[in-house]
Amino acid sequence: MMSLEKEPPAVHAYNLIEKVLFQPTHFNRKKLQQELSGKTILITGASSGIGEQVAYMLKDLPVHLILVARREENLRYIKNEIEKAEAAVTIYKADLRIDDDLNVVVQLIRALPEGLDVVISNAGLSINRSIHQSLDRVHDFTRTMAINYFAPVKLLLALIPLLEKSQGQIVNVSTINSLLIPIPNWAAYQASKTAFDTWFRSVAIELKASCVDTTSIYLPLVKTDMIRPTAAYDRMPAMCPNHVAEIICKSLYTKRKKYRPWWLLFGQLASIVCRGGLERVMTKVNERKGDPRAGS
Repeated sequence: MMSLEKEPPAVHAYNLIEKVLFQPTHFNRKKLQQELSGKTILITGASSGIGEQVAYMLKDLPVHLILVARREENLRYIKNEIEKAEAAVTIYKADLRIDDDLNVVVQLIRALPEGLDVVISNAGLSINRSIHQSLDRVHDFTRTMAINYFAPVKLLLALIPLLEKSQGQIVNVSTINSLLIPIPNWAAYQASKTAFDTWFRSVAIELKASCVDTTSIYLPLVKTDMIRPTAAYDRMPAMCPNHVAEIICKSLYTKRKKYRPWWLLFGQLASIVCRGGLERVMTKVNERKGDPRAGS
């Protein structure tokens, strides 16, 4: 059994730099309730981090939350905590990379008498690894594409008819990497997230004609389990999952098409400028290694 000592991350535990980078989000809880009352909301990747915090933020509303993730114990704990409040919760243990698991989730959602109103596509996988460390690890790319691209595509293809019927909304929890110049060590992650971002923005035009709203949430680093394996991130500014949950919840009644940090434009310009510098650094590294292609 999961320990009852589990607690959500501290709310907005920001240092001075983070307070400047991640400015407060103010949302109207009354408007949120008016928009969502009686609705059914699917959240993937709901057992921790952003998905978990969105679920907690909706716990006091008369909604039906469908929480999907691989860690069943976490899901059971979250369900028990939320059902002490107002929301009803259904949990499904599923690895969305596995077709059988995904199909079971789809069948169960299709069988719901109330239908489906909102999908928050949050499940994902991050990999930070040099291409030279990946030469015999093609699975880094297949598994990243499986969860970051193919899983949400398959899920949404199956659920779009339900969302068209309810004139619902899809929220894609994405990354600023999708909007930046490609950078070293992120080939698997950046390619997979950019692939789904492109797919999503493309189908958004068609979905709008069917009265389905779409929202893309472009995030920098977030303090979740996903970044913990990379020690360097401990010293880098990162958003609090609670703050991200506020941004997502606000988008559920504003229907805002996208969220991006206010400083992203400067980051995009910096990524272009730094690209040349990175290439020169990598060339020097290869020269030191005696790579004959370095000077070509």
